[in-house]
Amino acid sequence: MICSIHTMGINGIHGNLITAECYISNGLPAFDIVGLPDTAVKEARERVRAAAKTSGMKFPTSRITVNLAPASLKKTGTHYDLPILLGILSACGLIHRPSSTSAFIGELSLDGQIRPVNGVLPMAIAARRAGMDTVFVPAQNAAEATLARGPSIIPVKNVKELLEHLNGDVQIAEEPIWVPERRESAALDFKDVVGQEQAKRALEIAAAGSHNILLIGPPGSGKSMLSKRLPSIMPDMTWEESLQVTQIYSVLGQLTPDSPLVMNRPFRSPHHTISNAGLVGGGTNPKPGEISMAHNGVLFLDELPEFHRDTLDLMRQPMEDGKVAISRVSGTIVYPAEFMLVCAMNPCKCGWYGDPSGKCTCSENAVENYRSRISGPLLDRIDMIIQVPAVHYEDLRRRKEAESSAAIKERVDFARKRQHRRFGETSGMCNARMGPTELRYHCKLDDESHELMKMAFDAFGLTARSYDRILRVARTIADLDDCDNINSDHLAEAIRYRTVNL
Repeated sequence: MICSIHTMGINGIHGNLITAECYISNGLPAFDIVGLPDTAVKEARERVRAAAKTSGMKFPTSRITVNLAPASLKKTGTHYDLPILLGILSACGLIHRPSSTSAFIGELSLDGQIRPVNGVLPMAIAARRAGMDTVFVPAQNAAEATLARGPSIIPVKNVKELLEHLNGDVQIAEEPIWVPERRESAALDFKDVVGQEQAKRALEIAAAGSHNILLIGPPGSGKSMLSKRLPSIMPDMTWEESLQVTQIYSVLGQLTPDSPLVMNRPFRSPHHTISNAGLVGGGTNPKPGEISMAHNGVLFLDELPEFHRDTLDLMRQPMEDGKVAISRVSGTIVYPAEFMLVCAMNPCKCGWYGDPSGKCTCSENAVENYRSRISGPLLDRIDMIIQVPAVHYEDLRRRKEAESSAAIKERVDFARKRQHRRFGETSGMCNARMGPTELRYHCKLDDESHELMKMAFDAFGLTARSYDRILRVARTIADLDDCDNINSDHLAEAIRYRTVNL
């Protein structure tokens, strides 16, 4: 007899409908799983057999063939355990056949418990799109699955409880939709930073338009301190943005039952020893990298020249496209990667090149070699380059309290609201993501500004990409000033942030 049970698979961070077709036939006892299963899926044979027996069910001693269709897609993970077990028991007539509009997800333990799995949220979203009206998931994943806002979510703790539910003996209550509660995060505050008003202004502009920024200064000038406080002035994420980020963290298994939704913008700060796959994603079974985990948030690279140059250059295409494509023989997986890049570095190896104190011990060649670790094409993709000088003693002695993050965030939110009205509330687009069409329409320059841009273009040897990025930054400065048009003052400030000698 044949029985088909619906389940879901994962391709990147997107789910797809999978059908577990179970066929019981006469012949020598055997248990085969086909349909491009990986090792974890093949090992389901032992978990399924043990879970059935420890749950009080008689496991058939027949020839069992399970096909995971479509057979052309590679199947990975342990969440196929539960649908395989139900398909076998249903094909043998030991339980009532589940509804054709139900999907089952879960890993089995040997004693019949149903363990949580990764990627439940994108699978639940895919189930909604596939027309499933009920999805059975591990109890620990139930709150996460309700974020799909579609099918009924049934939390299941063990096989025995599920079988009784399917046979109509007991009724498992549907999981209520999880409603997020806005929590006050203990974010670091800009009021703790002494001085560095220019750097604060630049970070405010960067946050308002999601522009990439590089901070250059000697040790102890506050580069890392400023960067780590950036999330405290970033705009709150919309529901759509939160759902996008949560799907990435769901696939990586970094959600908890108590907090299944990522509500704060990610802030990722990988060490400079990170591998290529760790930064952009990949591996034998491809996983999202740091640039995808920073989607809709901030990727902070401290001590930028210490990163491997080839690793940094891998970010060039994702910074332009807002996504990264991982290609393997089995196919191509695309991960979202719309992140704001924030970098910090010393001006030289010892850190004091150009400082009035004269403490630098590096030769000109040493300085050049240190800075050449960062490629020109990568620097060309950074919108703002800011000098962060050493803090003077008088500033430390006076300790005058600076402007708080809350006050800066109000201005950032105001600028973002202008952008939402410009591009559409649901587009999620900001100034840094403007394409050629938007640049021509929203970044028109008057005659005075054209002359200023021409002078800067010729004097500093700017590229076409630099020209576009200056316009985007100028548009953000105009938004902060509540101006519909870019004037020469806005453009001059944007050019100043772009023309720091490096």
